[in-house]
Amino acid sequence: MSTIKIQKIGITKLDTDAVVNAANSGLWEGGGVCGYIFRDAGEKQMTEACNAIGHCDEGSAVITPGFNLPAKYVIHAVGPRWSGGNNNEPQLLYSAYRNSLLIAKKNGLHSIGFPLISAGIFGYPIDKAWERAIKACKDFMDDNPDYEIEIVFAVLDDNIMKIGESVISGC
Repeated sequence: MSTIKIQKIGITKLDTDAVVNAANSGLWEGGGVCGYIFRDAGEKQMTEACNAIGHCDEGSAVITPGFNLPAKYVIHAVGPRWSGGNNNEPQLLYSAYRNSLLIAKKNGLHSIGFPLISAGIFGYPIDKAWERAIKACKDFMDDNPDYEIEIVFAVLDDNIMKIGESVISGC
């Protein structure tokens, strides 16, 4: 049975088949979650793998090895920058989660760790980010009832965790 849970843990510590990087479209090493993933995976290796791919559009995702992470793979998902909500941000954020899950399925991965994509330096409001994230994950599970996957959201902030748990329980 597929599950969604929130865990208070750094994403680079998750022992899932894949973790998701809240990436930028150039797939460059960034700050926040992205910086930690590059650092802990091995900056040189991850940079080379991402440079080989070159680019990823907003709402899309690509996969690389996890290198030195406990996770075997990193799925780099590009969420939108928040600019008020009228520039397709909800659809792009939903698509980033959906495409990450489709890549996981295509690669036979049965556990995935997500950060709260776009809610950091990209400025997406926390409650709205949770709503899109949980909807995308639940829709994926509903559309793929025969595919078992464990979805873990890795968060470090108690308030962000509380908001996420509230969204999950309200669905």
